[in-house]
Amino acid sequence: MVSTAGFPKTAAVFATMNRVATAVACVRALADQTRPPEMVVVADNVSRDGTTSALESMDGLPFELIVHRMAENRGNAGGVEEAMELAFARGADSVWILDDDSIPRRDSLRALLALELGPQVVRHAIQLDPKSGRLTWPMWVQVRNDWSLVEELGDFTGRDWVETRASWTGAMISREVRETVGPVNGALFIRGEDEEYPRRIAEAGFTFAGVIGAVMDHPGPENIVRWSCFGKNLFIERSLADWKLYYKARNMVWLKRRQSGNIGAIAMATAYAMAVSWIDGPSRLPLVWSAVRDGWHGKLGRWSQHPG
Repeated sequence: MVSTAGFPKTAAVFATMNRVATAVACVRALADQTRPPEMVVVADNVSRDGTTSALESMDGLPFELIVHRMAENRGNAGGVEEAMELAFARGADSVWILDDDSIPRRDSLRALLALELGPQVVRHAIQLDPKSGRLTWPMWVQVRNDWSLVEELGDFTGRDWVETRASWTGAMISREVRETVGPVNGALFIRGEDEEYPRRIAEAGFTFAGVIGAVMDHPGPENIVRWSCFGKNLFIERSLADWKLYYKARNMVWLKRRQSGNIGAIAMATAYAMAVSWIDGPSRLPLVWSAVRDGWHGKLGRWSQHPG
């Protein structure tokens, strides 16, 4: 099966941990594609619920399934980093990044590969929340020479694809992009790779295209609050678990300091602290401060208080 996009060997990759039913469902959705990938690589972050054995026992698949057993839990960022590198080492021309709970609809990969754009464009699926029918996350889209933040698939009526600012889940990374940008930064663990890697891609001169016919169902946050401060839009999830809040705040400050220097990082930390205090209450500020301090000093990797 050779695609018109020039990617004769495509691999889908995702990381998982202790979500056996979810991981199996994602692999089955990939097997059900009208144009399945040639390879699927699943990075298992040391699951204890039988995930690896359940995946390894799947047969009759239309692709090579590689279950990559991680030496330690490195979160989604580390898992995707290792899975992606393994896929390219095994000869993939492009890698399709998924989450274990992102379920592509049957024609998604066919639509992605049929788009007549070169490898310099990172094409990506459109993510919909199966409960609300809206975009899983609001997305910046080029509309009449200006950027608009859209939340509904209906905003793209009559178009095959739209230019977007960034993408992570559902993004197809060509070998050319990988060789130019480098690997995913696995040290971010979670909640940062989805911003840091697309930013590097854009800074290298590549662009993004959301493909309307490539839809994946991916649950979105149920308690998201939009907070505007210092001219920026922050999307904050109410009552996040401590470890998720830690990684989000830490990685945002680390990324902002690299992008905009000390002043930008201070502004980001202040805005985030204000938002969390307003949404969840000031009792969470010590946790935010700990995360900000670690992000400022570049202390990445797995948090010392990470559960499990």
